[in-house]
Amino acid sequence: MEMLGLSPILTGLLVFFLRVIDMSLDTLRLLFVMRGKKLLAGLIGSTQAAVFIVAIGAVLRGPLNVWLVLGYAGGFGAGVILGIYLEQRLAIGFGMLEVFSAENGLQIVERLRDEGYAATISTASGMKGEVFIIHCAVKRKDINCVHDLITAVDPEAFITLDDVQPLHSGYFKQSDRRKWSRIARV
Repeated sequence: MEMLGLSPILTGLLVFFLRVIDMSLDTLRLLFVMRGKKLLAGLIGSTQAAVFIVAIGAVLRGPLNVWLVLGYAGGFGAGVILGIYLEQRLAIGFGMLEVFSAENGLQIVERLRDEGYAATISTASGMKGEVFIIHCAVKRKDINCVHDLITAVDPEAFITLDDVQPLHSGYFKQSDRRKWSRIARV
């Protein structure tokens, strides 16, 4: 089979790159759907569908060969990996850090608040006695910074991270307040 006069190997490479684009867009679309970004998910989905039609059309145009199969399958896997990487780099959305500290909870909260992050602290009874529990909702792009602030105060702190979708109100760093009020109303 020759597509556009290309050899089977080049056709396989073309299909590979089309599938990388297709699956990267599909992965991003799914993640944007999960974060409630309807318009962006729809636009990405439309583009992804067009790329998919071109890729599958190239595969179904003639007899299958090993290069088409490898290109199609390899592009699928590589596209998923690239899509996840791109989504992590975009860091859209919010995360909720939950911090457990046996001794330094008050110092962690003070440090977070000094840096402009909202933090809520409570105490609980843990396996070895009283423990501080800190909740801190931050933009995903700030998670590494907040993690570093926490571990600088208490390297032994146990930290978990959950993906959150804000529903109503909240406090974020000063530069984020105006934007947050628009997000909360959506």
